[in-house]
Amino acid sequence: MQFRLAALALLFAAALPAPAQPGLTPAQRQLNIDSFEMVWQTVRDKHWDPKLGGLDWQAIHDELRPKVEKAATLDEARGVMSDMLGRLKQTHFGIVPAEAYREMGSSTADDDSGPRDGSTGIAPRVIDGHVLVTSIQPDSPAAMAGVKPGWEILRIDGKDLAPGLAKIRDSLSSQLTLLDLLQAETVTDRLSGSAGKSVEVQFLDGRDKKVSVKLTRARPRGQLAQLGNLPPMHFWVESRTVQPNIGYVRFNLFFEPDSLNTAFQQAVKACQHCDGFIIDVRGNPGGIGGLAMGVAGWFTDRQGQRLGAMFLRGGSIKFAIFPRAEPFPGPLAILVDGCSASTSEVLAGGMKDLGRARIIGTRTAGAALPSVFTRLPNGDGFQYAIANYISEGGQTLEGFGVIPDEEVKLTRHQLLEGQDPVLDVAVTWIEKQKK
Repeated sequence: MQFRLAALALLFAAALPAPAQPGLTPAQRQLNIDSFEMVWQTVRDKHWDPKLGGLDWQAIHDELRPKVEKAATLDEARGVMSDMLGRLKQTHFGIVPAEAYREMGSSTADDDSGPRDGSTGIAPRVIDGHVLVTSIQPDSPAAMAGVKPGWEILRIDGKDLAPGLAKIRDSLSSQLTLLDLLQAETVTDRLSGSAGKSVEVQFLDGRDKKVSVKLTRARPRGQLAQLGNLPPMHFWVESRTVQPNIGYVRFNLFFEPDSLNTAFQQAVKACQHCDGFIIDVRGNPGGIGGLAMGVAGWFTDRQGQRLGAMFLRGGSIKFAIFPRAEPFPGPLAILVDGCSASTSEVLAGGMKDLGRARIIGTRTAGAALPSVFTRLPNGDGFQYAIANYISEGGQTLEGFGVIPDEEVKLTRHQLLEGQDPVLDVAVTWIEKQKK
């Protein structure tokens, strides 16, 4: 399952208000008409349901085409196309104004025009309206500069974060499950840039003192890997035991199949007699959908189980679980948050429906569908989904997310104290299963 967070940001930038626009020239009117036709034809030809849920797509075209022809501004034309897509009553279909991308897309220092291959090592989350550092990658620029979890990020390269994040919140009134993911990715994007170039970040430290730190970006953690037509990505996976006889695996992407499978194989083999096992997909935006089936196979010995099914125009894909020879039989907890998306949701939602795992954390992003982003003739963007996903329990994850069995939220105080309450709750639950 491919995922593109940049495209995700673009989709939900669509709700941001655009500046006032002058009247359209004849050429601009034609570009809007061509864009309308492209959107209509794409849905007609590529939507996973040829019947579009019973909609008369041709009639909708004939109703709205005169309106786009008469549109006096770009906003009016976008409104007509958004109205057309709104008839589908589905997420991942949206028109994206170009100016919204400038607000929410790539945003780094003005002099940083090189490749975006550098990271500060900070994992941010917006918690109760504050941008907090939730974790620091080991040996990263932020770690070496003494940045700590719980510090609040106020400004990046002299620009306040609060106004832009407020616009994002205001634009997502009907899609709140995506708020955590979109805000975190926006902040991460602004922290990222070319390796070797610096970014200045103003923090509120643990003593509530404003501190400005210049961080020289470095290569991200993990190995650079590529599969098929997917872009190269840095992948990492870590495993250990906690408290003291519970297995734990965390990884940043569902990617690099051999490395991911080897990590689970070694962790499960070393933990056959553990009290329990924890899979941590907090902050994991997804990746290759089939890997969810492989991970799930390490934790069940039952044949014929599925995580769910994906429906495409030409058929369906069953996410069947193939049990390993020696799976882990004990209690399993999966940790999630609002930045767990796509394949992470497939795994967590499917294992929850099967009654095999307890889900702990906060509601996931509700962004399970594979989608395509393309540019329209008038310069705007258009995102459309090419499949639908239903969990094994009949739940539509898109727009709803996976609701945890036990909700646990982070606080700044806990982060400053070095605590991980989500992990602590999982450990406590597993230990109770021994009684």
